Amino acid sequence: MIILGIESATTQVGVAVGGHEGVLASAHSSRARRHAETLAPQIDFVRRQARIELAEISVVAVDLGPGLYTGLRVGIASAMAMAYGLGVPMIGVSSLDLLAFPVRFSSKLIVAAIDARRGELFTAFYRQVPGGVQRMTDYQVHKPDDLASELIATGDDILLVGDGAHRYSDVFDEVNKVEIVHKGLSYPGAESLVELAHARALREEFVKPSELRPLYLRKPDAEVNWVTRSDD
Repeated sequence: MIILGIESATTQVGVAVGGHEGVLASAHSSRARRHAETLAPQIDFVRRQARIELAEISVVAVDLGPGLYTGLRVGIASAMAMAYGLGVPMIGVSSLDLLAFPVRFSSKLIVAAIDARRGELFTAFYRQVPGGVQRMTDYQVHKPDDLASELIATGDDILLVGDGAHRYSDVFDEVNKVEIVHKGLSYPGAESLVELAHARALREEFVKPSELRPLYLRKPDAEVNWVTRSDD
């Protein structure tokens, strides 16, 4: 089973290929909203590095969000086109789950926080379980100060991961018992996407491309601006 993973929910674009042998090849880049220009060459590069043909791909996995609206749409549309073209099923994974997975060995309460712009964060809380992490909350939208208050209220030791944690580090540095994970793990990774998708593929948790639904959590900026202008 060969899985192609496509991740573009944030400013970073990532592609990985793998299966039961683990991740065979991956690539990530961050070029300021050039997701559409970057994604296709990256898919071809990773495929060639892994020495596989497109016809060998049996599952397409994609980051469902939440994240930046334009990047998310580009990634999901590209993944759906690949799945339709190859005639293979899909697996969707949340960007917040992808952030929490690399730090799954921590016994602390893991909080994933993606910079949502507009002074907000996309967040979810996780706990370590055998083999990975378990999500403890819904996917949510928080103001940084509100999230800081919620972290204090837990009374737990906190491991805070994501670009949102670094964007508002001045807020979270004031909270006792909060450790911010280094910037190298600030973005959802395509490698984690392939690993999590492989586990779901073994359980046959597939969806058809037509059934795939992005996780936006809120309206896109353009729609909000239009509504605001209409109200003026």
